[in-house]
Amino acid sequence: MWDREIRAMGSCHAILAASVLLATVLPAALVSGFSVYGTHLLWIYSVSTAVTGVSAAVFWLLGVTPRPTKKHTIGYKLSRLLRSCLYFFLSCLFFHTVLVLYGAPLIDFALETFSLAVLLTSLTTLRCLCVLGPNVQAWIRVFSRHGAMSVWDTCLQITVACTLVGAWLGAFPIPLDWDRPWQMWPVSCSFGATFGFLTGLIAAPVWIHYHRKQLTYKCK
Repeated sequence: MWDREIRAMGSCHAILAASVLLATVLPAALVSGFSVYGTHLLWIYSVSTAVTGVSAAVFWLLGVTPRPTKKHTIGYKLSRLLRSCLYFFLSCLFFHTVLVLYGAPLIDFALETFSLAVLLTSLTTLRCLCVLGPNVQAWIRVFSRHGAMSVWDTCLQITVACTLVGAWLGAFPIPLDWDRPWQMWPVSCSFGATFGFLTGLIAAPVWIHYHRKQLTYKCK
């Protein structure tokens, strides 16, 4: 059981990592003048779109995403979809506010700040929506102490933490007087978040594999 879930997780994460790579390589081949630095916002939205689409498809195919039972009506399913979209948008606003509170320009570079917020939402909140659905109580449970009830909950904790720490570490080079193109806001933070996300994709199944004997979960 454990080995099967860990293998499924590894396959899922490999596909997600490949989507990030393709979101970087394909636009460079299809869009004239595309570059990670020169058209950074386009790169951010390319990665965000790829991760969003692939995550929704892969988690649904694996059966990780909570699925409504047959007795639920079309209206209920549509309401669930609309709530997920609303949570995604509210998460973008939340991350935008947090970035401003942490020192991002309030007026200048507002589009850049919101674009970074969209990327962070795609790498973190979207994963919560895929694994837990639009259930804030379940989110609070998972990120509380000893709140994980499955390997996917533990994976969620690791990947989200790695992404946010990566974005935070990415902010450190910005005030340094090096005059490098990647120090422009929010290049280094978006790089840090993406590398943190990729690190989490690798670290989560590896950590769970080597600690599976110590992991115990309460019954849902």
